[in-house]
Amino acid sequence: MDKKVITEKMELEKEWFKEAAKVKTTGELVAFVNHILNDYVHDYGTACHAVAACALAGAWLGCESAGLSSFQASFVMWDFIKNWLMSSNVCGMKLIDYDEFLYPQYQYKFEKTIRKSVWESIQKEARKHLETDSACANVEQHWRNIAEGIVPFGYSVIDG
Repeated sequence: MDKKVITEKMELEKEWFKEAAKVKTTGELVAFVNHILNDYVHDYGTACHAVAACALAGAWLGCESAGLSSFQASFVMWDFIKNWLMSSNVCGMKLIDYDEFLYPQYQYKFEKTIRKSVWESIQKEARKHLETDSACANVEQHWRNIAEGIVPFGYSVIDG
C-alpha cells in the first residue's frame, strides 16, 4: 500500500484525536499507532500531531482500562508533561486555561498568588543556586532576595 502524502493544512489530526478516544483494546491501539505512523508521509507538523494522537490513544485506553476518574486522569497529564520535557522541574508547574478568563467566578485563578509549598521550593532552589552556581549580578541578587523571603513579580504567597 502506498503512503498518503499529507500536510498540516489538511488538519487530519482533528479526526485522529477523535479516533484516539475510541481505542478500546491493546490490539486496536497497535492498529491505530501503525496506521497513524505508517500509512502517511508526514510533514514537519503532521509528525507532531501523529505522535500526540498515538499518546492520546494510549492514555485513553489506559485510563478506561484502569477505571480512572477524571481527577486521576489529571495526574496522568501532569506525569506526562513532567516526564516528557520538564523532568528537571523541582519547584512546580501551573497550567492556565484562558477560556476561564471569560467567567468571573474564576478570578482567583488569575490572581498573582503562589502556594506556600511552591514558594518554599523556589526558596530552596534559590539557596542551592547561590551555593553552587554563578550568574550575573542581577540574577544573583534575585536569588538572594528570594532566599531571604522577598516574593518577586508582584506575587503574594497563600496557604493551600
